[in-house]
Amino acid sequence: MNKSESIIELANALCEAQAEMSGAKKKSSNPFFKSRYSDLSEVINCAKEALHHNGLSVSQFPVTQDNKAGVTTLLMHSSGEFIEDTLLLTCAKNDPQGMGSAITYARRYAYQSVLGIPSEDDDGNRASKPIAKPTYQQPAPKPPTITKKAILDAFKACKDSAALNVKYEKAMTTQWVKDPEVMQAYATRAKELSQ
Repeated sequence: MNKSESIIELANALCEAQAEMSGAKKKSSNPFFKSRYSDLSEVINCAKEALHHNGLSVSQFPVTQDNKAGVTTLLMHSSGEFIEDTLLLTCAKNDPQGMGSAITYARRYAYQSVLGIPSEDDDGNRASKPIAKPTYQQPAPKPPTITKKAILDAFKACKDSAALNVKYEKAMTTQWVKDPEVMQAYATRAKELSQ
């Protein structure tokens, strides 16, 4: 990154401009990723007036080097202070169309980056999102195994109806509660306790 000796006035102006800027809206579609993103014109439009009101301007110059293409972005203040940096991207194809795409992509990202413009979302997010790690969940504890004999014995041992009903509710968590013999044992004991 290159910059002027001082960037005090530029920094103050950029702070004011950022308070006035809106986020870049997702108005364009990327059919390849089936996503929406903020295109270059949307990024420029959301910053244009805030830059003007605060004495700021942005210039971008195409650059190429070793099968890479991109831009040098220059953020300037009316005081003469500046910040400059270059972003180079590997071209998908080494032809004019591939280079043009890389330059346009670099312009959008460099412009957003130098001004700190947020975007609702963009076509780069899908590639940059970390893969969520699976979380380990401990299996739910198994209910204790209760035998049919244990249920029948528990019913017989009950001294009152309330205790019998508690035992019956616990028994309902097992497969034996649907067994006619268990149901009969409960009914018999309930009848005995009610006399």
